[in-house]
Amino acid sequence: MKKKLVALAVGLSLIASVFSGCGKKGGSDDSVYRRLYASEVTTMNYLVTDKENEYQIGANVIDTLVEYDNLGQLQPSLAESWAMSEDGLTYTFKLRQGQKWYDYEGNEMGDVTANDFVSAAKYLLTPTYESGTVQNLFGVIKNADEYYNSQVTDDPETEEVEGNNLDIDFSEVGVKALDDYTLQYTLAQPTPYFLSSLTYVCYMPAYGPLLDQLGTEFGTDNTKMYYNGAYILSEFAPQEKHVYTKNTHYWDADKVYITKIEETYNSEALTLAPIMAENNEIDYAEIGADIADDWLSDSNRSQMVSKMRMKTSYSYFYSFNFDPKFDAEYEPDNWKLAVNNEDFRQSLKAGLDRIKALTISEPKDPKARLSNTINPANFVDLDGKDYAEFGDLAAITSGDSFDEKAALSYKEKAMTELKAEGVTFPVKVLMPYNPTTTNWDKECVVVEQQMEALLGKDYIDIIVEAGPGTDFLSQVRRVGKYAFMLCNWGADYADPQTWTDPFTAENSYNFMDIAMKNGDGVADTVKEYYSLVDAAKAIPIDMNARYEAFAKAEAYLIQHAMVVPYSISSTYYVVDKKNVYEGQYAPFGVSILRYKGQHLLDKPMSLDEFNKAQDDWRAAREKLATKK
Repeated sequence: MKKKLVALAVGLSLIASVFSGCGKKGGSDDSVYRRLYASEVTTMNYLVTDKENEYQIGANVIDTLVEYDNLGQLQPSLAESWAMSEDGLTYTFKLRQGQKWYDYEGNEMGDVTANDFVSAAKYLLTPTYESGTVQNLFGVIKNADEYYNSQVTDDPETEEVEGNNLDIDFSEVGVKALDDYTLQYTLAQPTPYFLSSLTYVCYMPAYGPLLDQLGTEFGTDNTKMYYNGAYILSEFAPQEKHVYTKNTHYWDADKVYITKIEETYNSEALTLAPIMAENNEIDYAEIGADIADDWLSDSNRSQMVSKMRMKTSYSYFYSFNFDPKFDAEYEPDNWKLAVNNEDFRQSLKAGLDRIKALTISEPKDPKARLSNTINPANFVDLDGKDYAEFGDLAAITSGDSFDEKAALSYKEKAMTELKAEGVTFPVKVLMPYNPTTTNWDKECVVVEQQMEALLGKDYIDIIVEAGPGTDFLSQVRRVGKYAFMLCNWGADYADPQTWTDPFTAENSYNFMDIAMKNGDGVADTVKEYYSLVDAAKAIPIDMNARYEAFAKAEAYLIQHAMVVPYSISSTYYVVDKKNVYEGQYAPFGVSILRYKGQHLLDKPMSLDEFNKAQDDWRAAREKLATKK
């Protein structure tokens, strides 16, 4: 017996009425969207990458089984329909027939079939390819982690298996092509967020014969991959240009209005883009806090400025590094002793004036970006109750961690305890930033000055240092070359569990796990947090109990100052010839990275036009909610 699942339909008249009168160029042949970029991608392999600027490629050139419309409603995409078994363990998808794969020149290369999803899954689950998102399949797809672990070896020459000696064939993994156009997933356990996870890169298909042929070379440039989505990456010249060309054969091509996207590399993009946008040389520019007031006070420029949309798809938080790998001059051993002391961490948490720091990127309304939890407010709810209001999180959500008196009290206790352990003061606190990220440098300086003024330079010496503009994530965060740094995490699916992922043992960014393995001061705290998360994951059906359990785990992490919640994504002022509220929306996955559905406007949106579009969008969402 199977229970039929259907996507929620949105009336075309409703969508049309929301965004009428925006001065669109429509789908004309000259609708070319131009922008600069300052950080080059390292791969186009969407099955491997775990970086957002690289997700954007896959998001626009590869179609998924399902997608979200501009109001956040689930819709069919490559899958025309699907069904779920009554026990919630089996999902069967009927694929849209007649879809093709194309090379970078637009030549037809083969049919899109269910086998392409199977091939992509096997590629992810092959350790040789080092997928950065493979862990999203573990515990979700039947036998995914068992198969992956069975392939891990200590010695490639002897193929001696590390960890377990399972002899498991890929045919036992829960991804199967029942025929060319019927795909079936079998889950390890009922997973309430499964459908929402299908818009993430690890569930994207890839042409099987090409994967077999190229192996590790797949996606290393635009000629080494095939395309089935709204666009084809027709040109790729590293640190020169990316060109996306509309795929005219795409099944939903009549909703792809921008016919070409040209991205031009310039290491000084943040500085040059506003000038070029003003001169109509490009169609998008971020307006930094240092020039925002000048632009907004100018009668002509102010009419070109709007904002990025407020979104909860990314959460920003300050991470403590419990396994420092930075240079000796920054005294990693001294930092390691200090960070394992909870009073020391609590002093930094209570001593960080987040509102003051956020004023750099959000001078008009910094509180709008403030987040007291890792899982942002308004991400998911249950029967109208926001997850951030569940259990122990409720008090944290309504409070403020900044407390000068508490910070100084924690400092006094920490200094007494740490001096006894041989810690020298001031403790050097290495805080790097990515120079290509708007305002991050300025924000770091504000944090340095504010925290040192409150806690004293006799206690901490915050060292602000520019990291590399390219591959910052791999060269700084992943290898542990920081002490205390602003980090972020993007949601992969619609469930609180997604926000536990950066703190799990499997995540290479998680330095808490290393501290636990080393038996350091936080070992018991980390062990308890893992236990709370495991208990929450074990509740797949009772959503109220599930949310309560995840809230308990997250509150525990914050209360013990293992992490300092900071904000949701920045809403920079921008010059943009797009109405972002026309684009696909979901606070997880890659929907918001897609150009599909958006028109190229005759002129940049003004702030008034942006605010109206935002109000109309919210009203349309509320109207939908009342119909459910």
